[in-house]
Amino acid sequence: MSEAPSEQVQEERWSPSRASSRRSRQPLPDRVDVAIVGAGLGGLEAGARLARAGKRVAVFDGHYVAGGSCTMFQRRGPGGLYAFDIGLHYVGECGPRGTLSQLLAEAGVELTWEQLDPDGFDTLVFPDFRFRIPASRELYRERLLALFPAERRGIDRYVRFLDEVELASRSMERAAGKPSLGMLWQLATKGRLVARYRSATIGEVLDDCTNDIRLRAVMLGQHGDYGLPPAKVSALLHAGLANHYFGGAWYPRGGGQAIADGLATVIEAAGGTVHLRHPVRKIVVRDGRAAGIEVDKRGTVSTIEAGVVLSNADLKRTFSELLPESAVPDAVRSRVAGYEMAGGLFMTCLGVEGDLRELGLGAGNIWESDGYDVDAMYANAADGVARTQGCYITSGSLKDPTCDHHAPAGYQTLEIMTLMPSSRELWGVDVDDAPWSWSYRHEPRYEAAKAEVERQLIARAERLFPGLASRIVLRESATPMTHGRYTRASNGTAYGLAATPAQFMQGRPGYRTHLPGLYLCGANTRAGHGVIGALLSGRNAASAILRGA
Repeated sequence: MSEAPSEQVQEERWSPSRASSRRSRQPLPDRVDVAIVGAGLGGLEAGARLARAGKRVAVFDGHYVAGGSCTMFQRRGPGGLYAFDIGLHYVGECGPRGTLSQLLAEAGVELTWEQLDPDGFDTLVFPDFRFRIPASRELYRERLLALFPAERRGIDRYVRFLDEVELASRSMERAAGKPSLGMLWQLATKGRLVARYRSATIGEVLDDCTNDIRLRAVMLGQHGDYGLPPAKVSALLHAGLANHYFGGAWYPRGGGQAIADGLATVIEAAGGTVHLRHPVRKIVVRDGRAAGIEVDKRGTVSTIEAGVVLSNADLKRTFSELLPESAVPDAVRSRVAGYEMAGGLFMTCLGVEGDLRELGLGAGNIWESDGYDVDAMYANAADGVARTQGCYITSGSLKDPTCDHHAPAGYQTLEIMTLMPSSRELWGVDVDDAPWSWSYRHEPRYEAAKAEVERQLIARAERLFPGLASRIVLRESATPMTHGRYTRASNGTAYGLAATPAQFMQGRPGYRTHLPGLYLCGANTRAGHGVIGALLSGRNAASAILRGA
């Protein structure tokens, strides 16, 4: 085993919090053109674009690093420091002309992307077979047919639906929301399944394709990327997510923090500022419009005047906590309170000695499931028991082999996740104690539930990759409560509003609000959840602000 660099050298080379002290201590502006609430990717993307357009921008966040769910954290362990991703584990559309690459390039950020195994970036592991999802919709179809030859008609119908959703998505993207007559004709003649299922769930689509529960389980294999059962999730969202990866699955060199760091650096280079450890406690409303924000730094409250306020904060908290009650009409308050949130996630992060490839892992993701009935899995998860029914396994070290900050030499990182209810009852947390007070972390019921889920996840990984458990040198886990504490997301969800048919596309909030001077971005807005959804929301919100200036 090669000698690891000293911890001091490794810290100097890279740390996700290397700018935290400066951004936490820099003076607050008295007034800005745009005050952004929350340093998630939506707020950072909008901030970068607005700052480059000449606006004086300031971003405020209570966390010690910028990026929201797209952050990394470090822990000390044998040999030095280990870095783990929170929310970004793979993305699509990162080629030279890919949507994600273009969104970042337009904001002034250029990254290097590492491609996951194109022959199987996702491997679905079921009790009696495995299925590798390739970066090709045609090859995907061929593999489905090879495994389920009697289901050709249903497979072709499902793949045709994916094709039509891709066509509709690209056409609307090219038309910038203003379709031509020719484009509408093309959609009408080649998008009949899209028209039929535009308000359907993916469960309803599959009902018209197949009764084979094993085939359905394969088609639903990536449901953990949106955290909803097939009986509830929008068919268009499911298809869009599947298509997102058929052009290739990618991971940014340097990890997810590289995206947030790049955008924050652009903001500062253009004269803007990013203020960490400065949670926003109130949006100031004056004369019927948003006029600034109040930030709280350890009990010291400061007011920053702003021409425009852009909230990248949790949608429900924006309207129920940040805005004065008098500034939110009853109809708006009721509508926002009624939104359903997506499910929560539990994550166990491991430092492992040696090379994970020796155990059979590679530059791809593993989705393991105990069974085939995905709706039943979600129903079982709602019974309030800390029980895993499957897991997702990925390694930053293997996806990003040329980068040395994931782990010290001779060690690698591994992340194991599972869907888990965010109910405080399950975690033994008093409603009045969370998520802003951190004391619940040491409550015996919370610690016991957290330890049990961690034990189950490690046991699952050990069954899949024998010998893994004996190599673990570092472990740390996070519950939905943890996510809520750092991001202040309702129900601790990483996915924002549940992507049901009623809460998809036009069923989600836009970027302007009922209140003049207040705009929205982030995973709860019309662009949707995930890295690309957040970045799109930032682009769209910035455009709306510039048009309204």
